[in-house]
Amino acid sequence: MFKTGDFHIHTNASDGKLSPADVVILASNVNLDIISITDHDTTEGLAEAIETSMNYNIKVIPGIELSTIHNNESIHILGYFRDNSYGKNEFQAFLSEMKNYRIIRAKKMINNLKKYFNIGLDFDKIYSNSHGIIARPHIAKAIIKCGYDYSWDYIFDNIISKDSPAYVPNKKLSIPEGINLLKEFNAVTVLAHPVLMKKSKIEDLMKFDFDGIEAIYPLNSKNETVKYIEIANSHKKIITAGSDFHGEGRIDTKHGELGSINLDSKRIKILLKKLNIH
Repeated sequence: MFKTGDFHIHTNASDGKLSPADVVILASNVNLDIISITDHDTTEGLAEAIETSMNYNIKVIPGIELSTIHNNESIHILGYFRDNSYGKNEFQAFLSEMKNYRIIRAKKMINNLKKYFNIGLDFDKIYSNSHGIIARPHIAKAIIKCGYDYSWDYIFDNIISKDSPAYVPNKKLSIPEGINLLKEFNAVTVLAHPVLMKKSKIEDLMKFDFDGIEAIYPLNSKNETVKYIEIANSHKKIITAGSDFHGEGRIDTKHGELGSINLDSKRIKILLKKLNIH
């Protein structure tokens, strides 16, 4: 019986701070017994995490956080794989295409930062520290490292926010396309952190074929958590919980510490049933 689980975790395979192995070890140290690695648009950290978990009393569910666009804003889908279908060539080819687009996107954003904010960054240096998956946290870190006097939160809220002239959206994958892609490779699909949505209403998104809602999340108020749980129940969706952990000692306030948000044993059992894990 699994008692505590965190199902939204990032490693340095995308924009997290710790390696997949170190994440698993830390999860064990904070008494989690089941986790999911959900890096942005990549599964490259899964093999290391799963291999490490064999030496610790912890279960790793292979996952991903897939970026989609809806209503002119980024909507993320958490995919939890029932098996190793994520390793199939067709899926990996798609992720490789997204990875290449992230490189193009990062170059455009760096050019825009110079144009609109007079912030000069070196793309090659950022890329060398990104493990190939470049996301906004890598750019924010570079801005601070270069000595610009901005806080992490200010950078995200004002300089590289979705409303900033410097912002460039991710590859234009629609919600239905994202859901269908994940389901094609045998994944359970969950709407990630609805509290972060600014232009879209969660009730409107329930028309799409999500299997669940990440109803328990660090930035939720108590009322928001209650609201999302009620919506999940009314639409017969499973409920997941995740810290959105990116690394210990981070300088942002956008994510939780590993295990700070976790799913209780009853809901873990429901999730595992959906995943055909007994």
